Amino acid sequence: MIYVVATTKVKPEHRAAYVAGAKDCIAETRKEKGCVAYDLHGSVSDPDTFVFVERWESHDDLAAHRLTPHLKAWRALSGPFKASPTNIEVIIGGEGQKLTS
Repeated sequence: MIYVVATTKVKPEHRAAYVAGAKDCIAETRKEKGCVAYDLHGSVSDPDTFVFVERWESHDDLAAHRLTPHLKAWRALSGPFKASPTNIEVIIGGEGQKLTS
């Protein structure tokens, strides 16, 4: 299992537009081969911080996702809304990688 945690800080005046714009990308991504979960969360402590949490069946599925038209469109749309670049962490999961129970 591949996990992706993508954290973005948005400009306060673009918060609503960021969330609204994400909906199409989320809906299309959830239809992709190998997508187990793809969700957007807002920080409790900072209303301008958003986190995408993704789960993919394989690295190949994630690689294919990165080339999709809807992700490219989302990147173009969301770019002006961001206060700083997105921090993306890719985590390999599974029983062989589990560090605690």
